[in-house]
Amino acid sequence: QLQAYGGGLVHTGGSLTLSCAASGRAVSPYMMAWFRQAPGKERTSVAAISSSGDKTYYAVSAKGRFTISRDNAKNMVYLQMNSLKLEDTAVYYCAARLWDTAAAMSEKAYTNWGQGTQVTVSS
Repeated sequence: QLQAYGGGLVHTGGSLTLSCAASGRAVSPYMMAWFRQAPGKERTSVAAISSSGDKTYYAVSAKGRFTISRDNAKNMVYLQMNSLKLEDTAVYYCAARLWDTAAAMSEKAYTNWGQGTQVTVSS
């Protein structure tokens, strides 16, 4: 089970850190990712991280501003978001799949999903 939290209201240019807590089993064998869905739009990938944390993947929109990380000992995954823009407003979901895949940024690759946390960026 995945639970995402840490969303909230932030002004443009601000920062926010999302957390994803995994319960029920160890997260270490799982590739983890963050996706987001803006109102009226499809869900898109934001970032992904390999099971060991040695590889990270970012959407173009997130590169240079967002950082995905994980702490397998704590069964946690994080998304540090800096320089937030209005267009970052969305519900953010964490997702997991057993074992790493080259299709790290594909929604179809993930089998476990959290409930989402709202991020609202205002001017």
